[in-house]
Amino acid sequence: MGIRVWVNNWQMQCCGEPFGIGAEVSWTLVDADREWLANVLGAEAAATVDAAEEHHGGTREGTPATAATVTGISAVHCRFAPLPGKPAHTRYPVPGSGTLTALSSADGWTSDRDELQFVGYLVELATPRR
Repeated sequence: MGIRVWVNNWQMQCCGEPFGIGAEVSWTLVDADREWLANVLGAEAAATVDAAEEHHGGTREGTPATAATVTGISAVHCRFAPLPGKPAHTRYPVPGSGTLTALSSADGWTSDRDELQFVGYLVELATPRR
């Protein structure tokens, strides 16, 4: 079975383990923030995200890890700007500015691309059938 997982850049940069296509991973998965992802990727693409990887808490006690094989990795970049009527120093994803770039590995330190900032990865996982 295949699932699509969001991995935040800051989670990887803090204490994530680098991974690549073909790697075996064991991740704790939680509900993805589809509202935020919709601002970055658009509602249609955000609806395809099944879960988010989480290793900083925010999960129910005893939430099991999901063992899977990485089958695809895309870096996600987007532009940020202030919202009208909000303080100029507070920036938000610009709807429709998200881009995906296929990668063979991920370490959390993907470079920004001009005005597009790296925000995370969309990762395709194959999980064993039960």
